[in-house]
Amino acid sequence: MSTIDIISPLAEAGQSSGTGSGTFLLVLIVSLIVVGLGTLVFFFSRYKRCPSDRILVIYGKTKGGGSSKCIHGGAAFVWPLLQDFQFLDLTPIPIDIKLEGALSKQNIRVNTPSTFTVGISTDRGVMENAAERLLGLDLNQIRLLGQDIIFGQMRVVIATMDIESINADRDLLIEKITAGVEVELTKVGLRLINVNVQDITDESGYIEALGKEAAARAVNEAKISVAEQERDGEIGKNNAEREQRVQVAAAQATAVEGENVAKIKVAQSDATRREQEAEAERLATAAEKVKTAQALEEAYGSEQKAETARSLREKATQHANIVIPAEIEKSKIETLAEAEAEQIRRLKKGEADGIQSVMEAEARGTLATLQSKAQGFGDIVKASGGGADDATLLLVTEQLPALIEEQVKAIANLKIDSVTVWDSGGKGKNGKNDTAEFVSGLVGALPPLHQLTRNVGIELPEFLGKLTDNPDEAAQIIKKAKQVPPPAENSADNGEAPETK
Repeated sequence: MSTIDIISPLAEAGQSSGTGSGTFLLVLIVSLIVVGLGTLVFFFSRYKRCPSDRILVIYGKTKGGGSSKCIHGGAAFVWPLLQDFQFLDLTPIPIDIKLEGALSKQNIRVNTPSTFTVGISTDRGVMENAAERLLGLDLNQIRLLGQDIIFGQMRVVIATMDIESINADRDLLIEKITAGVEVELTKVGLRLINVNVQDITDESGYIEALGKEAAARAVNEAKISVAEQERDGEIGKNNAEREQRVQVAAAQATAVEGENVAKIKVAQSDATRREQEAEAERLATAAEKVKTAQALEEAYGSEQKAETARSLREKATQHANIVIPAEIEKSKIETLAEAEAEQIRRLKKGEADGIQSVMEAEARGTLATLQSKAQGFGDIVKASGGGADDATLLLVTEQLPALIEEQVKAIANLKIDSVTVWDSGGKGKNGKNDTAEFVSGLVGALPPLHQLTRNVGIELPEFLGKLTDNPDEAAQIIKKAKQVPPPAENSADNGEAPETK
């Protein structure tokens, strides 16, 4: 749809409403269209395309906060008022370096005229350096800047090399110059494209002398080579003649040898024929015997198979007649033995269960007896007022008739009518006679008796005596008892008199 197609309906509408208002509306619409088209043209003009031989540098308000944005081989929109742009030319720049009087490692001044070809680099990072340092400069200004950098680096490189290396090894010289110059060029955004070193000369003529020496050496080597070639020619000629004579003699010898070899081959052919005929006859005889042996072997194999089948049949018959009945009898005996063993085990188990029942019944009876005795002892202790000594006295008193009965049984068969104690009538050391000493000794034996029974866990009743807690008082009582005068003797003549009790 064209602009006239849009304007025509609006104009017709304006005519219907009035001539004055229609004209104003038409002018307004045309103005808006012109402004819109101008705005579009302006914005289209701010979209910049970068050719392949240039670098588009956009500066101003750039993304990422950088000083500029470099584009090679693309396009970008340049915002009006906020951004602007320029182009960097990628055309190679030749730089002639007329380096004269540079000191070498040997302090010899060298002239090294050379030509360098440089250009603005398109590598990331290096383009930004070019945008910061070369933007706005023309090619001549860039050439002068690169010339200054190259001059300094070439002097540094030549100062590290001797004359022989500079003159003879051009590759090493160019490699060192490239390594030194390219690092410095990248700092300003340039890259080294080519290096061409021309003739190298020096003020002292050292390089020229080296050239003359090399030329003389080459001439001498050429003369030596010519003499060697002439010598080799004469040697070759003599060798050829010698080889001719040797080869003629060898050919004659070869002919004779060929005749002899032919005769030998005929003889060998005859011998081989006779050998093959003998071998064929031997093989035929051997084959006949092998066939005969194979026939016998097959016959023997058949007989062996027949005998093997017969032995297997006999073995099966013997196994069925002897082994099977024996195995049946063995199984029968094992079954009967197991049954008898099981019967014995059951009987023994029944007897063991009966014994266990009897022992358990006896244990329950013993337990009941002990429980009854314990209960009786408890009742005795309660009856004695809770005193253990009184309960013990009661138990001992209860058992006294049985003890006396047993003691009487011990002396039942002894007849004792009386006990006679014979006393000499004399007095001992303490002023006592023998009878008194006997009684005192009997009384004195009671304390050890109490101590002995206590050590074995038995407490004697008090009517058999009681140990005092005051040994000194007991000693005084015994001392007073010993001081009592003995009774009057019945014998008038101080002789021995019997005493009957």
